[in-house]
Amino acid sequence: MNRKNLAIGICLALGYLATKCTDFQTALFDRVVIGGPMLALLVSMILCNVLPDMDGEFKAGTTYASKKFLNAGIIITGATLSFADIIGTGIKALPLIIFNILLSFSIAIAAGRRLSVSENTSIMVGGGTAICGGTAIGTLSRILKAHEAEVAFAMAAIFLFDTLSAFSYPYLAPLLGMTANRFAFWAGTAINDTSSVAGAQTTYALINGLEDWNGALNVKLVRTTMLIFVALFWTFCLAKKESTQGGGERESLLGTFRRVFPMFILWFVVMAALNTAGVFRFNIVPAGMSEGLVKALSDFGLVKIGENGVALSKILAALGKFLFASALAGVGFKIKFREVFSKGVKPIALGGITWACVAVSSLAFVTIFAGYVG
Repeated sequence: MNRKNLAIGICLALGYLATKCTDFQTALFDRVVIGGPMLALLVSMILCNVLPDMDGEFKAGTTYASKKFLNAGIIITGATLSFADIIGTGIKALPLIIFNILLSFSIAIAAGRRLSVSENTSIMVGGGTAICGGTAIGTLSRILKAHEAEVAFAMAAIFLFDTLSAFSYPYLAPLLGMTANRFAFWAGTAINDTSSVAGAQTTYALINGLEDWNGALNVKLVRTTMLIFVALFWTFCLAKKESTQGGGERESLLGTFRRVFPMFILWFVVMAALNTAGVFRFNIVPAGMSEGLVKALSDFGLVKIGENGVALSKILAALGKFLFASALAGVGFKIKFREVFSKGVKPIALGGITWACVAVSSLAFVTIFAGYVG
C-alpha cells in the first residue's frame, strides 16, 4: 500500500472511530458531548503534531480525504433535509431563523474585519453559528476554496461555545421560566450543531418529564434547511466577485456563476428535493441485507437494524456523518497546534462574539414574542 492510500485509510478509520464514539458518549452521559466530525478533527490534529512530518504522498492522501469525502458527505446530507419541513412544525421559528442568519453573518464579517480575521474564516464562523456548525463550515469551505487552517480556526471558533450552550441551556430554561416551546425556539436557533441540539433537547425532556418531544430538533431542522439557500447565495457572491478578469476584461455573471458553481451543491439540492418527495422514506428489509452498503454499515455498528429493517434515510444520515468525520480527519492532518494558538485566538474571540449575539437575539425573541411562541 502506498502512503497516499495509507493516509486515506487512516482518515476513514478515524472517521469511523469518531462516529462510533458518539454512541459511547450517549451511553455514558445521555447525550453527545462532542460530535464525530469535531472529534476526528481533534484526534488527527494531535497525531499531526506528535508524529514526524508527513511526506508528500501522505499529504496527498489527506487532501483527497478532506475534499472528496467532504463533497460526498454534503451531497448525502441533502437526503436528510426536506423542504416540506419549512411548512411543518418549525415554520413559526422561520422569522427568527432568517433574522439570526442575517445577524450572524453581519456580526461575523464586521467583527472579523476589526479583529483582522480572514474573510473566509469570518464567513464560515457566521455560517457555522447561524445554521449548523461543522456542516455549514464544511459546505462553505468548499464554496470559498478556504485553506485547511481557515477551516480549523472556524471549527475551533464555534466548538467551545456550542458545547457551553448545549450543556447550560437545558438548566437555564427552567430558571428563566421558559415553556417547552420557548426552549425549543431558543435551543433550536442558538445551538450550532444538530447533535448538540439533540443532546440539549434530551436533557431538557428528561428534566421536565417530556416523552417523545422533539420541539428543538423540529426548529433546528428548518434552520438546517436554510443551508441550501445560504450556499447558493455565497456561490453567487463568489461568481460576482470573479466576474471581472485580469486586464479589465469582464466575464458575464452567468458565465462566471457556471464556472465557479460547485456541482456538489447542485446534487445537495437534488437530494433534498428527492427526500421532500419521499424517495428515501422507505425501509430496506433484512432479507435484502446480505450484501452491500447496508450490511457493511450494520456490521460496523453505524446503523441499527430492527425487525422491519432500517429506513434508507437513516442509512444515508449515518453515511453522511461518517464521511464528514473522515473528511475532517484529513483536515486535521494539515494543522499544527502552534499555528492554532498563535493565529487562532482571534477567530475564537470572533466565534464568541457571534455566538453571544445570536443567543441574545433568540432569547429576546422568545421573551418579547412569548405569546406567539407559546
